[in-house]
Amino acid sequence: MRRLRIGLAQINTTVGDLQGNIARIVDGLNRAREHRVDLVLFPELAISGYPPEDLLLKPSFIEANQSCLDELLPHTQGLTAVVGFVDVDADIYNAAAVLHDGQLAGVYHKSLLPNYAVFDEVRYFKAGEGFPLFELDGAVFGVSVCEDIWYPAGPPEKQAAAGAELLVNISASPYHVGKIHDRERMLATRAADNVAVVAFCNLVGGQDELVFDGSSVIINERGQVVARGRAFAEDFVVADIDMRSVFRQRLHDPRRRKGELAHLYRPDSVRRVRLSPALSPPDRPLLMPPLSPLPERLDEIYQALLLGTRDYVQKNGFQTVVIGLSGGIDSSLVATIAADALGPENVVGVSMPSRYSSDHSLEDAEALAKALGIRYMCIGIEPAFRAYLEMLSEAFAGTEPGVAEENLQARARGNVLMALSNKFGWLVLTTGNKSEMAVGYATLYGDMAGGFAVIKDVPKTRVYELAMHRNQTMGPVIPERVLTKAPSAELRPDQKDSDSLPEYAELDPILHAYVEEDRGFHEMVAMGFDEATVRRVIHMVDRNEYKRRQSPPGVRITARAFGKDRRLPITNKYQTTDDE
Repeated sequence: MRRLRIGLAQINTTVGDLQGNIARIVDGLNRAREHRVDLVLFPELAISGYPPEDLLLKPSFIEANQSCLDELLPHTQGLTAVVGFVDVDADIYNAAAVLHDGQLAGVYHKSLLPNYAVFDEVRYFKAGEGFPLFELDGAVFGVSVCEDIWYPAGPPEKQAAAGAELLVNISASPYHVGKIHDRERMLATRAADNVAVVAFCNLVGGQDELVFDGSSVIINERGQVVARGRAFAEDFVVADIDMRSVFRQRLHDPRRRKGELAHLYRPDSVRRVRLSPALSPPDRPLLMPPLSPLPERLDEIYQALLLGTRDYVQKNGFQTVVIGLSGGIDSSLVATIAADALGPENVVGVSMPSRYSSDHSLEDAEALAKALGIRYMCIGIEPAFRAYLEMLSEAFAGTEPGVAEENLQARARGNVLMALSNKFGWLVLTTGNKSEMAVGYATLYGDMAGGFAVIKDVPKTRVYELAMHRNQTMGPVIPERVLTKAPSAELRPDQKDSDSLPEYAELDPILHAYVEEDRGFHEMVAMGFDEATVRRVIHMVDRNEYKRRQSPPGVRITARAFGKDRRLPITNKYQTTDDE
Protein backbone atom coordinates (compact mmCIF):
# COMPACT_ATOMS: atom_id res chain seq x y z
CA MET A 1 0.00 0.00 0.00
CA ARG A 2 3.08 2.30 0.30
CA ARG A 3 1.72 3.65 3.55
CA LEU A 4 4.25 5.58 5.59
CA ARG A 5 3.87 6.24 9.30
CA ILE A 6 5.45 9.59 10.15
CA GLY A 7 6.25 10.88 13.63
CA LEU A 8 6.97 14.50 14.57
CA ALA A 9 8.92 14.79 17.83
CA GLN A 10 8.17 18.36 18.84
CA ILE A 11 10.65 18.78 21.69
CA ASN A 12 11.85 21.62 23.92
CA THR A 13 15.64 21.79 23.72
CA THR A 14 18.07 24.05 25.59
CA VAL A 15 21.01 25.70 23.88
CA GLY A 16 24.25 24.07 25.00
CA ASP A 17 22.61 21.31 27.05
CA LEU A 18 23.86 18.64 24.68
CA GLN A 19 23.25 15.67 26.96
CA GLY A 20 19.84 16.98 28.00
CA ASN A 21 18.90 17.44 24.35
CA ILE A 22 20.15 13.95 23.50
CA ALA A 23 17.99 12.53 26.30
CA ARG A 24 14.94 14.24 24.78
CA ILE A 25 15.81 12.90 21.33
CA VAL A 26 16.28 9.36 22.66
CA ASP A 27 12.92 9.61 24.39
CA GLY A 28 11.39 10.64 21.06
CA LEU A 29 13.05 7.70 19.31
CA ASN A 30 11.65 5.32 21.91
CA ARG A 31 8.17 6.77 21.45
CA ALA A 32 8.53 6.38 17.70
CA ARG A 33 9.46 2.74 18.19
CA GLU A 34 6.44 2.20 20.46
CA HIS A 35 4.16 3.68 17.79
CA ARG A 36 5.88 1.60 15.08
CA VAL A 37 6.81 4.74 13.17
CA ASP A 38 8.74 4.48 9.88
CA LEU A 39 10.18 8.00 9.83
CA VAL A 40 10.52 10.32 12.83
CA LEU A 41 11.57 13.97 12.66
CA PHE A 42 13.24 16.21 15.23
CA PRO A 43 13.64 20.01 15.09
CA GLU A 44 16.39 22.09 13.55
CA LEU A 45 19.69 21.92 15.48
CA ALA A 46 18.00 19.64 18.00
CA ILE A 47 21.34 18.46 19.34
CA SER A 48 22.89 21.88 19.96
CA GLY A 49 19.71 23.82 20.66
CA TYR A 50 18.66 26.87 18.66
CA PRO A 51 20.07 29.45 18.23
CA PRO A 52 23.54 28.54 19.54
CA GLU A 53 24.95 31.93 18.45
CA ASP A 54 28.66 32.39 19.27
CA LEU A 55 28.93 28.94 20.81
CA LEU A 56 29.41 28.02 17.15
CA LEU A 57 32.76 29.82 17.24
CA LYS A 58 34.04 27.30 19.80
CA PRO A 59 35.56 24.21 18.09
CA SER A 60 35.02 22.17 21.26
CA PHE A 61 31.27 22.85 21.10
CA ILE A 62 31.07 21.72 17.49
CA GLU A 63 33.07 18.56 18.23
CA ALA A 64 30.86 17.74 21.22
CA ASN A 65 27.76 18.14 19.06
CA GLN A 66 29.18 15.70 16.51
CA SER A 67 29.99 13.20 19.25
CA CYS A 68 26.39 13.40 20.37
CA LEU A 69 25.23 12.50 16.87
CA ASP A 70 27.40 9.38 17.02
CA GLU A 71 25.93 8.65 20.44
CA LEU A 72 22.44 8.65 18.92
CA LEU A 73 23.12 6.03 16.26
CA PRO A 74 22.51 2.89 18.37
CA HIS A 75 19.16 4.32 19.47
CA THR A 76 17.88 4.39 15.87
CA GLN A 77 17.80 0.61 15.50
CA GLY A 78 14.61 -0.25 13.63
CA LEU A 79 13.90 3.40 12.78
CA THR A 80 14.63 6.15 10.31
CA ALA A 81 15.14 9.56 11.91
CA VAL A 82 15.97 13.09 10.76
CA VAL A 83 17.87 15.07 13.39
CA GLY A 84 19.23 18.62 13.29
CA PHE A 85 22.92 19.12 14.16
CA VAL A 86 26.02 21.15 13.24
CA ASP A 87 28.05 19.45 10.51
CA VAL A 88 31.71 20.14 9.70
CA ASP A 89 33.50 19.89 6.35
CA ALA A 90 36.19 22.60 6.12
CA ASP A 91 33.41 24.97 7.28
CA ILE A 92 30.32 24.40 9.41
CA TYR A 93 26.76 23.82 8.24
CA ASN A 94 23.29 23.92 9.73
CA ALA A 95 22.52 20.32 8.90
CA ALA A 96 20.00 17.51 9.04
CA ALA A 97 21.27 13.96 9.58
CA VAL A 98 19.26 11.04 8.21
CA LEU A 99 19.83 8.11 10.56
CA HIS A 100 18.65 4.66 9.49
CA ASP A 101 18.76 1.51 11.57
CA GLY A 102 21.84 2.53 13.54
CA GLN A 103 23.73 4.05 10.60
CA LEU A 104 24.26 7.56 9.23
CA ALA A 105 22.56 7.29 5.84
CA GLY A 106 23.07 10.86 4.66
CA VAL A 107 23.33 14.53 5.54
CA TYR A 108 21.57 17.59 4.13
CA HIS A 109 23.08 21.07 4.51
CA LYS A 110 20.71 24.03 4.87
CA SER A 111 20.81 26.03 1.66
CA LEU A 112 18.97 29.27 2.42
CA LEU A 113 20.43 30.96 5.50
CA PRO A 114 18.26 33.68 7.05
CA ASN A 115 20.01 36.88 8.00
CA TYR A 116 17.19 39.25 8.90
CA ALA A 117 15.02 40.03 11.94
CA VAL A 118 16.33 37.82 14.77
CA PHE A 119 18.45 35.61 12.50
CA ASP A 120 22.25 35.74 12.03
CA GLU A 121 22.97 32.46 10.29
CA VAL A 122 25.26 33.93 7.63
CA ARG A 123 27.54 34.95 10.51
CA TYR A 124 28.10 31.29 11.37
CA PHE A 125 27.21 28.84 8.62
CA LYS A 126 28.14 28.12 5.03
CA ALA A 127 25.22 27.55 2.69
CA GLY A 128 24.77 24.01 1.46
CA GLU A 129 24.66 22.97 -2.19
CA GLY A 130 22.73 20.13 -3.73
CA PHE A 131 20.73 17.43 -2.02
CA PRO A 132 20.26 13.69 -1.90
CA LEU A 133 16.86 12.04 -1.99
CA PHE A 134 15.99 9.13 0.26
CA GLU A 135 13.80 6.15 -0.57
CA LEU A 136 12.02 4.39 2.26
CA ASP A 137 9.70 1.48 1.48
CA GLY A 138 9.18 2.82 -2.02
CA ALA A 139 8.40 6.36 -0.85
CA VAL A 140 10.88 9.04 -1.92
CA PHE A 141 11.49 11.98 0.42
CA GLY A 142 13.66 15.06 0.46
CA VAL A 143 14.97 16.85 3.54
CA SER A 144 15.21 20.60 4.08
CA VAL A 145 15.79 22.89 7.06
CA CYS A 146 13.48 25.75 8.13
CA GLU A 147 14.12 28.72 5.78
CA ASP A 148 14.58 26.38 2.80
CA ILE A 149 10.84 25.85 2.54
CA TRP A 150 9.79 29.51 2.85
CA TYR A 151 10.74 30.28 -0.77
CA PRO A 152 8.57 29.04 -3.68
CA ALA A 153 11.67 28.09 -5.69
CA GLY A 154 13.62 26.74 -2.72
CA PRO A 155 15.12 23.28 -2.23
CA PRO A 156 11.76 21.51 -1.60
CA GLU A 157 10.54 22.49 -5.08
CA LYS A 158 13.71 21.06 -6.61
CA GLN A 159 13.37 17.90 -4.54
CA ALA A 160 9.78 17.44 -5.69
CA ALA A 161 10.79 18.01 -9.31
CA ALA A 162 13.45 15.31 -8.90
CA GLY A 163 10.89 12.80 -7.65
CA ALA A 164 10.33 13.45 -3.95
CA GLU A 165 6.78 12.66 -2.90
CA LEU A 166 7.35 13.65 0.73
CA LEU A 167 8.98 16.96 1.68
CA VAL A 168 10.46 16.83 5.18
CA ASN A 169 11.29 20.12 6.88
CA ILE A 170 12.84 20.37 10.33
CA SER A 171 12.58 23.82 11.80
CA ALA A 172 13.18 26.30 14.60
CA SER A 173 10.61 28.89 13.54
CA PRO A 174 10.29 31.64 16.19
CA TYR A 175 6.89 32.92 17.17
CA HIS A 176 5.30 36.30 16.68
CA VAL A 177 1.64 37.27 16.59
CA GLY A 178 -0.09 35.59 13.63
CA LYS A 179 2.99 33.53 12.66
CA ILE A 180 1.31 30.15 13.24
CA HIS A 181 -1.46 30.85 10.73
CA ASP A 182 0.86 32.48 8.18
CA ARG A 183 3.34 29.62 8.33
CA GLU A 184 0.71 26.92 7.98
CA ARG A 185 -0.78 28.72 4.97
CA MET A 186 2.68 28.84 3.37
CA LEU A 187 3.28 25.14 4.03
CA ALA A 188 -0.10 24.25 2.53
CA THR A 189 0.85 26.21 -0.57
CA ARG A 190 4.16 24.33 -0.87
CA ALA A 191 2.37 21.01 -0.58
CA ALA A 192 -0.28 21.83 -3.17
CA ASP A 193 2.11 23.51 -5.61
CA ASN A 194 4.56 20.61 -5.51
CA VAL A 195 1.87 17.89 -5.25
CA ALA A 196 3.72 16.41 -2.30
CA VAL A 197 3.12 15.65 1.36
CA VAL A 198 4.81 18.17 3.65
CA ALA A 199 5.93 17.01 7.11
CA PHE A 200 7.02 20.00 9.20
CA CYS A 201 8.56 19.48 12.65
CA ASN A 202 9.04 22.67 14.65
CA LEU A 203 10.90 23.42 17.84
CA VAL A 204 8.96 24.40 20.95
CA GLY A 205 10.12 26.38 23.99
CA GLY A 206 11.67 29.63 25.12
CA GLN A 207 15.26 30.66 24.45
CA ASP A 208 16.20 34.09 25.82
CA GLU A 209 13.88 36.54 23.99
CA LEU A 210 12.62 33.98 21.48
CA VAL A 211 9.67 31.65 21.81
CA PHE A 212 9.17 28.67 19.51
CA ASP A 213 5.53 27.67 19.26
CA GLY A 214 5.69 24.09 17.99
CA SER A 215 2.46 23.66 16.00
CA SER A 216 4.12 21.00 13.83
CA VAL A 217 1.99 19.81 10.91
CA ILE A 218 1.60 17.18 8.24
CA ILE A 219 -0.13 18.47 5.09
CA ASN A 220 -1.24 16.27 2.21
CA GLU A 221 -0.64 16.82 -1.48
CA ARG A 222 -3.87 18.81 -1.81
CA GLY A 223 -2.77 21.33 0.80
CA GLN A 224 -5.00 19.93 3.55
CA VAL A 225 -3.76 19.61 7.13
CA VAL A 226 -4.05 15.99 8.24
CA ALA A 227 -2.20 16.25 11.57
CA ARG A 228 -1.19 19.11 13.82
CA GLY A 229 0.78 19.23 17.07
CA ARG A 230 -0.04 21.37 20.07
CA ALA A 231 0.96 25.00 20.25
CA PHE A 232 3.43 26.05 22.99
CA ALA A 233 3.85 22.53 24.41
CA GLU A 234 5.91 19.45 23.69
CA ASP A 235 4.08 16.89 21.59
CA PHE A 236 4.55 13.71 19.59
CA VAL A 237 2.45 13.63 16.43
CA VAL A 238 1.89 10.40 14.49
CA ALA A 239 0.05 10.06 11.18
CA ASP A 240 -0.28 7.38 8.50
CA ILE A 241 0.22 8.73 4.97
CA ASP A 242 -0.82 6.80 1.85
CA MET A 243 1.92 7.75 -0.60
CA ARG A 244 -0.06 6.32 -3.54
CA SER A 245 -2.33 9.35 -3.34
CA VAL A 246 0.59 11.60 -4.29
CA PHE A 247 1.30 9.59 -7.44
CA ARG A 248 -2.40 9.53 -8.26
CA GLN A 249 -2.68 13.30 -7.89
CA ARG A 250 0.42 13.89 -9.98
CA LEU A 251 -1.03 11.90 -12.86
CA HIS A 252 -3.76 14.55 -13.04
CA ASP A 253 -1.36 17.51 -12.80
CA PRO A 254 0.33 18.48 -16.11
CA ARG A 255 2.48 21.22 -14.51
CA ARG A 256 5.18 18.73 -13.60
CA ARG A 257 5.69 17.79 -17.26
CA LYS A 258 6.44 21.34 -18.34
CA GLY A 259 8.81 24.14 -17.48
CA GLU A 260 12.46 24.52 -16.61
CA LEU A 261 12.45 22.27 -13.54
CA ALA A 262 11.25 19.31 -15.56
CA HIS A 263 14.59 19.43 -17.44
CA LEU A 264 16.97 20.60 -14.73
CA TYR A 265 15.96 18.13 -12.06
CA ARG A 266 15.32 14.84 -13.77
CA PRO A 267 14.97 11.89 -11.39
CA ASP A 268 18.16 10.35 -12.80
CA SER A 269 20.21 13.51 -12.10
CA VAL A 270 19.96 13.34 -8.31
CA ARG A 271 21.63 10.82 -6.03
CA ARG A 272 19.12 8.56 -4.26
CA VAL A 273 19.84 6.76 -1.01
CA ARG A 274 17.75 3.61 -0.60
CA LEU A 275 16.76 2.93 3.00
CA SER A 276 14.55 -0.06 2.29
CA PRO A 277 13.52 -2.58 3.39
CA ALA A 278 10.90 -1.15 5.67
CA LEU A 279 11.72 -1.67 9.31
CA SER A 280 8.20 -1.55 10.72
CA PRO A 281 5.67 -4.37 10.24
CA PRO A 282 3.16 -3.81 7.42
CA ASP A 283 0.13 -5.00 9.44
CA ARG A 284 -0.25 -1.91 11.64
CA PRO A 285 -3.80 -0.70 12.21
CA LEU A 286 -4.41 2.83 10.94
CA LEU A 287 -4.08 5.60 13.49
CA MET A 288 -6.33 8.60 13.91
CA PRO A 289 -3.86 11.51 13.65
CA PRO A 290 -4.11 14.35 16.17
CA LEU A 291 -5.42 17.68 14.93
CA SER A 292 -4.83 20.14 17.74
CA PRO A 293 -6.79 23.37 17.25
CA LEU A 294 -5.06 26.61 16.34
CA PRO A 295 -5.24 29.01 19.29
CA GLU A 296 -7.25 32.23 19.17
CA ARG A 297 -5.03 35.33 18.91
CA LEU A 298 -5.11 36.56 22.52
CA ASP A 299 -4.75 33.02 23.79
CA GLU A 300 -1.70 32.39 21.57
CA ILE A 301 -0.05 35.57 22.88
CA TYR A 302 -0.79 34.65 26.48
CA GLN A 303 0.53 31.12 25.99
CA ALA A 304 3.68 32.51 24.37
CA LEU A 305 4.26 34.77 27.38
CA LEU A 306 3.76 31.84 29.75
CA LEU A 307 6.17 29.59 27.87
CA GLY A 308 8.80 32.29 27.39
CA THR A 309 8.70 33.22 31.08
CA ARG A 310 8.70 29.65 32.37
CA ASP A 311 11.61 28.55 30.22
CA TYR A 312 13.73 31.63 30.89
CA VAL A 313 13.31 31.24 34.64
CA GLN A 314 13.75 27.48 34.82
CA LYS A 315 16.44 27.02 32.16
CA ASN A 316 18.55 29.64 33.91
CA GLY A 317 18.31 27.81 37.22
CA PHE A 318 15.84 29.98 39.12
CA GLN A 319 12.84 28.73 41.04
CA THR A 320 11.28 31.84 42.58
CA VAL A 321 10.57 35.24 41.01
CA VAL A 322 9.84 38.55 42.71
CA ILE A 323 7.71 41.35 41.28
CA GLY A 324 7.01 44.88 42.42
CA LEU A 325 3.22 45.17 42.76
CA SER A 326 2.03 48.74 42.20
CA GLY A 327 -1.67 47.99 42.01
CA GLY A 328 -1.56 48.91 38.31
CA ILE A 329 -2.37 46.94 35.19
CA ASP A 330 1.20 46.10 34.13
CA SER A 331 2.42 44.58 37.38
CA SER A 332 -0.93 42.81 37.78
CA LEU A 333 -0.55 41.11 34.39
CA VAL A 334 3.10 40.19 34.98
CA ALA A 335 2.30 38.67 38.38
CA THR A 336 -0.58 36.71 36.86
CA ILE A 337 1.59 35.37 34.04
CA ALA A 338 4.28 34.40 36.55
CA ALA A 339 1.81 32.57 38.78
CA ASP A 340 0.27 30.73 35.81
CA ALA A 341 3.69 29.85 34.38
CA LEU A 342 5.58 28.88 37.53
CA GLY A 343 2.92 28.14 40.13
CA PRO A 344 1.84 30.70 42.76
CA GLU A 345 4.13 29.13 45.35
CA ASN A 346 7.10 30.36 43.30
CA VAL A 347 6.03 34.01 43.02
CA VAL A 348 6.57 36.84 45.52
CA GLY A 349 4.75 40.15 45.11
CA VAL A 350 6.13 43.21 46.89
CA SER A 351 4.19 46.41 47.46
CA MET A 352 6.49 49.40 48.05
CA PRO A 353 4.38 52.46 48.90
CA SER A 354 5.66 56.01 49.16
CA ARG A 355 3.90 59.23 50.25
CA TYR A 356 2.21 59.41 46.84
CA SER A 357 0.80 55.87 46.76
CA SER A 358 -2.98 55.76 46.84
CA ASP A 359 -4.99 53.58 49.17
CA HIS A 360 -6.69 51.89 46.22
CA SER A 361 -3.31 50.89 44.73
CA LEU A 362 -2.29 49.18 47.97
CA GLU A 363 -5.69 47.51 48.23
CA ASP A 364 -5.58 46.31 44.60
CA ALA A 365 -2.05 44.93 44.96
CA GLU A 366 -2.97 42.95 48.05
CA ALA A 367 -6.23 41.75 46.49
CA LEU A 368 -4.35 40.51 43.42
CA ALA A 369 -1.81 38.64 45.53
CA LYS A 370 -4.59 37.00 47.52
CA ALA A 371 -6.53 36.00 44.38
CA LEU A 372 -3.41 34.49 42.81
CA GLY A 373 -2.28 32.79 46.00
CA ILE A 374 1.21 34.26 45.81
CA ARG A 375 3.32 35.40 48.74
CA TYR A 376 2.78 39.08 49.53
CA MET A 377 5.13 41.54 51.21
CA CYS A 378 4.75 45.27 51.94
CA ILE A 379 8.00 47.24 52.28
CA GLY A 380 7.48 50.99 52.43
CA ILE A 381 10.13 53.15 50.73
CA GLU A 382 9.25 56.43 52.46
CA PRO A 383 12.28 56.29 54.84
CA ALA A 384 14.65 55.74 51.91
CA PHE A 385 12.95 58.45 49.83
CA ARG A 386 13.20 60.93 52.68
CA ALA A 387 16.86 60.06 53.19
CA TYR A 388 17.62 60.54 49.49
CA LEU A 389 15.94 63.96 49.49
CA GLU A 390 17.89 65.02 52.54
CA MET A 391 21.14 63.65 51.16
CA LEU A 392 20.70 65.55 47.89
CA SER A 393 19.23 68.72 49.37
CA GLU A 394 22.44 70.71 49.07
CA ALA A 395 23.18 69.51 45.54
CA PHE A 396 19.58 70.24 44.44
CA ALA A 397 19.35 73.61 46.23
CA GLY A 398 17.82 76.39 44.16
CA THR A 399 16.06 74.02 41.73
CA GLU A 400 12.40 73.14 41.36
CA PRO A 401 11.35 69.59 42.30
CA GLY A 402 10.76 67.47 39.19
CA VAL A 403 11.50 64.21 37.45
CA ALA A 404 14.77 63.65 39.33
CA GLU A 405 12.96 63.65 42.69
CA GLU A 406 10.16 61.47 41.30
CA ASN A 407 12.60 58.89 40.00
CA LEU A 408 14.28 58.56 43.38
CA GLN A 409 11.21 56.55 44.37
CA ALA A 410 11.50 54.20 41.38
CA ARG A 411 15.19 53.65 42.12
CA ALA A 412 14.49 52.99 45.79
CA ARG A 413 12.00 50.32 44.70
CA GLY A 414 14.58 48.84 42.34
CA ASN A 415 17.04 48.64 45.22
CA VAL A 416 14.52 46.83 47.41
CA LEU A 417 13.76 44.24 44.74
CA MET A 418 17.43 43.68 43.96
CA ALA A 419 18.21 43.32 47.67
CA LEU A 420 15.59 40.58 47.93
CA SER A 421 17.02 38.98 44.81
CA ASN A 422 20.57 39.02 46.23
CA LYS A 423 19.45 37.70 49.61
CA PHE A 424 17.18 34.88 48.53
CA GLY A 425 18.24 34.11 44.94
CA TRP A 426 14.96 35.30 43.44
CA LEU A 427 14.80 36.55 39.87
CA VAL A 428 13.32 40.04 39.51
CA LEU A 429 10.67 40.32 36.80
CA THR A 430 10.26 43.86 35.52
CA THR A 431 6.84 45.15 34.55
CA GLY A 432 7.39 47.73 31.78
CA ASN A 433 5.40 47.34 28.56
CA LYS A 434 6.42 48.06 24.94
CA SER A 435 4.73 51.45 24.84
CA GLU A 436 6.73 52.63 27.84
CA MET A 437 9.97 51.14 26.54
CA ALA A 438 9.44 52.83 23.18
CA VAL A 439 9.07 56.37 24.52
CA GLY A 440 11.37 56.04 27.53
CA TYR A 441 8.60 56.28 30.11
CA ALA A 442 10.66 54.20 32.53
CA THR A 443 13.43 54.78 35.04
CA LEU A 444 16.92 53.44 34.49
CA TYR A 445 18.06 51.48 37.55
CA GLY A 446 14.54 51.80 38.90
CA ASP A 447 11.54 50.02 37.39
CA MET A 448 13.85 48.84 34.55
CA ALA A 449 16.11 47.02 37.01
CA GLY A 450 15.66 43.24 36.91
CA GLY A 451 16.45 39.98 35.19
CA PHE A 452 13.59 39.44 32.75
CA ALA A 453 11.01 41.78 31.20
CA VAL A 454 7.90 39.67 30.66
CA ILE A 455 5.76 42.21 28.75
CA LYS A 456 8.59 44.21 27.17
CA ASP A 457 7.12 43.54 23.70
CA VAL A 458 3.44 43.98 24.64
CA PRO A 459 1.88 47.39 23.84
CA LYS A 460 -0.16 48.99 26.62
CA THR A 461 -3.51 48.58 24.86
CA ARG A 462 -2.79 44.87 24.43
CA VAL A 463 -1.85 44.61 28.12
CA TYR A 464 -5.44 45.51 28.92
CA GLU A 465 -6.76 43.03 26.35
CA LEU A 466 -4.64 40.21 27.78
CA ALA A 467 -5.66 41.02 31.36
CA MET A 468 -9.34 40.92 30.48
CA HIS A 469 -8.84 37.76 28.41
CA ARG A 470 -7.11 36.04 31.35
CA ASN A 471 -9.92 37.02 33.72
CA GLN A 472 -12.59 35.79 31.32
CA THR A 473 -11.02 32.48 30.28
CA MET A 474 -9.21 31.25 33.39
CA GLY A 475 -11.07 32.94 36.22
CA PRO A 476 -11.06 36.53 37.52
CA VAL A 477 -7.91 37.34 39.50
CA ILE A 478 -7.05 40.88 38.40
CA PRO A 479 -9.31 43.31 40.32
CA GLU A 480 -11.89 45.10 38.19
CA ARG A 481 -10.69 48.48 39.40
CA VAL A 482 -7.24 47.78 37.97
CA LEU A 483 -8.84 47.36 34.53
CA THR A 484 -10.78 50.61 34.68
CA LYS A 485 -8.73 53.21 36.57
CA ALA A 486 -6.43 55.65 34.74
CA PRO A 487 -2.84 54.37 34.64
CA SER A 488 -0.42 56.28 36.87
CA ALA A 489 3.15 55.94 38.09
CA GLU A 490 2.09 57.64 41.36
CA LEU A 491 5.38 59.51 41.75
CA ARG A 492 3.70 62.87 42.43
CA PRO A 493 0.23 64.00 43.55
CA ASP A 494 -2.65 63.11 41.17
CA GLN A 495 -0.24 61.94 38.47
CA LYS A 496 -1.53 60.20 35.33
CA ASP A 497 0.40 58.69 32.41
CA SER A 498 -1.57 60.98 30.08
CA ASP A 499 0.13 63.98 31.73
CA SER A 500 3.35 62.96 29.98
CA LEU A 501 2.17 60.84 27.06
CA PRO A 502 -0.59 60.81 24.46
CA GLU A 503 -3.48 58.54 25.38
CA TYR A 504 -2.39 54.96 24.78
CA ALA A 505 -5.18 54.41 22.24
CA GLU A 506 -3.55 57.17 20.18
CA LEU A 507 0.08 56.35 21.05
CA ASP A 508 0.13 52.63 20.26
CA PRO A 509 -0.94 52.89 16.58
CA ILE A 510 1.76 55.53 15.99
CA LEU A 511 4.36 53.32 17.67
CA HIS A 512 3.26 50.36 15.58
CA ALA A 513 3.66 52.38 12.39
CA TYR A 514 7.03 53.82 13.37
CA VAL A 515 8.72 50.98 15.27
CA GLU A 516 7.27 47.88 13.62
CA GLU A 517 6.58 49.17 10.09
CA ASP A 518 9.37 51.79 9.78
CA ARG A 519 6.97 54.36 8.35
CA GLY A 520 8.24 57.89 7.88
CA PHE A 521 6.94 61.10 9.45
CA HIS A 522 5.02 62.40 6.43
CA GLU A 523 3.63 58.95 5.72
CA MET A 524 2.21 58.69 9.24
CA VAL A 525 0.69 62.17 9.01
CA ALA A 526 -0.91 61.14 5.70
CA MET A 527 -2.39 58.13 7.52
CA GLY A 528 -4.39 60.58 9.64
CA PHE A 529 -2.26 60.88 12.77
CA ASP A 530 -1.89 64.31 14.34
CA GLU A 531 1.28 65.96 13.03
CA ALA A 532 2.43 67.40 16.35
CA THR A 533 1.82 64.10 18.14
CA VAL A 534 3.73 62.11 15.51
CA ARG A 535 6.66 64.51 15.75
CA ARG A 536 6.66 64.26 19.53
CA VAL A 537 6.46 60.45 19.58
CA ILE A 538 9.27 60.05 17.04
CA HIS A 539 11.46 62.31 19.13
CA MET A 540 10.76 60.29 22.30
CA VAL A 541 11.45 56.96 20.58
CA ASP A 542 14.69 58.12 18.98
CA ARG A 543 16.20 59.77 22.04
CA ASN A 544 15.58 56.77 24.31
CA GLU A 545 17.54 54.13 22.40
CA TYR A 546 20.23 54.28 25.10
CA LYS A 547 17.68 53.27 27.74
CA ARG A 548 16.39 50.31 25.80
CA ARG A 549 19.92 48.96 25.35
CA GLN A 550 20.14 48.68 29.14
CA SER A 551 16.84 46.90 29.68
CA PRO A 552 16.67 43.18 30.48
CA PRO A 553 15.63 40.65 27.81
CA GLY A 554 11.95 39.93 27.42
CA VAL A 555 9.54 37.70 25.49
CA ARG A 556 9.27 38.57 21.79
CA ILE A 557 5.68 38.45 20.56
CA THR A 558 5.66 40.96 17.68
CA ALA A 559 7.38 40.81 14.31
CA ARG A 560 9.61 43.75 15.32
CA ALA A 561 10.71 43.72 18.92
CA PHE A 562 13.31 45.96 20.54
CA GLY A 563 16.62 44.15 20.71
CA LYS A 564 17.61 41.58 18.09
CA ASP A 565 14.91 42.72 15.67
CA ARG A 566 15.51 46.48 15.72
CA ARG A 567 19.14 47.56 15.79
CA LEU A 568 19.61 51.32 15.64
CA PRO A 569 22.78 53.18 16.64
CA ILE A 570 22.60 55.03 19.94
CA THR A 571 24.84 57.79 18.60
CA ASN A 572 22.71 58.87 15.66
CA LYS A 573 22.01 62.33 14.20
CA TYR A 574 19.49 61.26 11.54
CA GLN A 575 16.18 63.06 11.97
CA THR A 576 13.23 60.92 10.86
CA THR A 577 10.96 63.98 10.79
CA ASP A 578 13.04 65.37 7.90
CA ASP A 579 13.07 62.14 5.91
CA GLU A 580 10.77 63.07 3.08
